[in-house]
Amino acid sequence: MKDKVIIKNASEVVTCTGFKEKKGEAMKDIGVIYNASIIIENEIIKAVGATEEILKDIDESQYEVISAEGKTILPGFVDPHTHFIFGGYRAEEFSWRLKGDSYMSIMERGGGIVNTVKSTREATEEELYALGKERLNSMLEFGVTTVEGKSGYGLDLETELKQLKVMERLNKDHEIDVVSTFLGAHATPAEYKGRTEEYVEFIINEVLPKVKDNAEFCDVFCEKNVFSIEQSRRILKAAKSLGMKLKLHADEIVQLGGAELSAELSAISADHLLQASDEGIGAMAKAGVVATLLPCTAFSLRESFARGREMIDKGCAVALATDFNPGSCFTNSIPLLFALSCLQMNLTIEESITALTINAAAAIHRAESIGSIDVGKKADMVMLKYPSYKFIPYNIGVNTVEKVIKKGRIVYSKA
Repeated sequence: MKDKVIIKNASEVVTCTGFKEKKGEAMKDIGVIYNASIIIENEIIKAVGATEEILKDIDESQYEVISAEGKTILPGFVDPHTHFIFGGYRAEEFSWRLKGDSYMSIMERGGGIVNTVKSTREATEEELYALGKERLNSMLEFGVTTVEGKSGYGLDLETELKQLKVMERLNKDHEIDVVSTFLGAHATPAEYKGRTEEYVEFIINEVLPKVKDNAEFCDVFCEKNVFSIEQSRRILKAAKSLGMKLKLHADEIVQLGGAELSAELSAISADHLLQASDEGIGAMAKAGVVATLLPCTAFSLRESFARGREMIDKGCAVALATDFNPGSCFTNSIPLLFALSCLQMNLTIEESITALTINAAAAIHRAESIGSIDVGKKADMVMLKYPSYKFIPYNIGVNTVEKVIKKGRIVYSKA
């Protein structure tokens, strides 16, 4: 494999150009170049533009040439919110929801997150590693080149560290880059039932100091009957004081004020946001918090979708993520995510692409190095089988990815 690569004669190259999140109207600007080529050297993008222009003085014999004739090239997709390291499954709970049981009622009867905690605590590190690798392989086929993964199925120091260490290993071993988030405040474990305040103190005093070097981000499930605004604030401020960046599960089920809290604490992102208030949306837009929306979860739970259209119109930077997890959203389907974004949240095709690339990169603090096809960035890209990006939602629910290129190297090719 040569260190010099040319991706040649693409029907379209969708650059999504930029080095920070795109807000509001700017999300429609995806920078399409027609009949285009890309030059890559030492895993980094060196040039992108019309083929005749950028290849006129290039000796192609010195490069590996990848033909993209009749194809579309986009930045590698970024999935900035998943829970992909877990043991066990919760298929029975899905059938309960179909019979009318709510997500919160299932949690109250011992299901939900606490159910997965038992299985994850019992799983060995090697078992979780094998499961994680299998799930990353599936993500790669959908064009994901960077993913965020959360802990939160241990709710004790030992298992939380186990999850984070598995993600560290996978980040080194797998083609997909893995960004780790500590989510110890995902639920109150059974051994602390009725003593959530004590569990909060345990996280702050005993767990955060020991996991800060294993996770870049700290997240909290800020929700009624889970962790209150004040409890979430205390955990996140403690994490920030240890040098961790902040995320927040906010206003998913009840309008609690999580969006406002994310703005107050200058979080990198606030996620879910199905019930976010107008004030919270405005505060996020002003503070530069990325609104990460998870329409597959709303679809799975049969809830109302987040107000993505309004968020963009009010100046927010919106990102999209699958929320792949064993309970509320057991899917990592990028085509489903894209279809729901366009058809149920009223994002344009171009806004949805921005939300899956440069804005998703910004949601994990990576917009300076990935998320767009710009000179100086990592050569992470997706090749579609079709000549236009508009085929992504048009071919509803079908994976249109033909090849995935990571750091200038083909790491997946559809047979």
